[in-house]
This record gives sequence, C-alpha cells and structure tokens, in this order.
Amino acid sequence: MGESKIYFESGKCLGCHSCEFACAVAHSASKDLHKAHLEDELPVRRRDVELVEGACLTVACRHCDPAPCVDACITGAMRKDPDTGLVSCDLDQCVGCWMCVMVCPFDAVQPGKVHALKCDMCDQREGGPACVEACPTGSLFEATPQQFAETVAARKRTLNAEAKK
Repeated sequence: MGESKIYFESGKCLGCHSCEFACAVAHSASKDLHKAHLEDELPVRRRDVELVEGACLTVACRHCDPAPCVDACITGAMRKDPDTGLVSCDLDQCVGCWMCVMVCPFDAVQPGKVHALKCDMCDQREGGPACVEACPTGSLFEATPQQFAETVAARKRTLNAEAKK
C-alpha cells in the first residue's frame, strides 16, 4: 500500500461535516448510519471540521514521522507501522494516560472513555477511509506523499498559466 495519507484541499471544502458523520459511522458497532445513533455507546468521530478565519479546515491524525504520540506512549500502545506509515493505537495496551493527547501538535488524538481515539485511516474498512468516500467535493483525498507533490505541482502550473492570460 505504501505510505498513503489523507490530504485536504481547503478551497473545495463546504464545511458540510459529511466526513465527520462518515467517520463516526465507520467506527460504530453497526456501521450503519440509521442505527449508529441508537447504539448504547455512541460512535465518536476521529476527524473534525473547523471554521478558522472564514475557511474550513479539517483536523485529524497526520501520521507524523516521527510521531510524538508514539514517543510519548508509556505502554507502547501507540505504534507506527514501518511499511505503511500508519500510526495506530493498540486498544488492549492503552491505559488512558493521555500522554499522546497532550503531545499531539495537531490536537488530533482525543481521550475516549477508556483509551485514546485517533484516525486509523479506516484500515479495517473495505474501500478505504470513510471520510474520503463521503466528501462530496473531493476536498479530502488519499495519496502518497509523491502523488500529493505531483498534484500540488500540477495545480501550480495551472494557476501560473491562468495568471499569464
């Protein structure tokens, strides 16, 4: 799979919160939009949409390298997969000390009832990340860092060409 990440193009975001709903449903017991809100333990989203100075931003784990949450974890529950780059939390090992919550520079790790909650790229879900699939404008997209760099370069070329007209 490679080191795929979720990227965000703010100019396309409507602030509709579809990604948040999709994330919560993907992490619910039922995996069903119509049933998730009726579950005993309500699902918790791992992605937040925020309005900052008139622009929508989305906040979720960046799967940093190096990952401060992995370094701070006292039990080793937070791990970075060397092959995929995915930072994940082993729920059986997490003791809820919240060191990962405190050190995350993006405020993307949340304290749950018992253990830390963060984006897991929907690694157990067929079809990839639910937030990407649910985004109606394509402002969230999955790519490798190389693919992202190519996308940015193509966008710059387009903007430069339009500016010359």
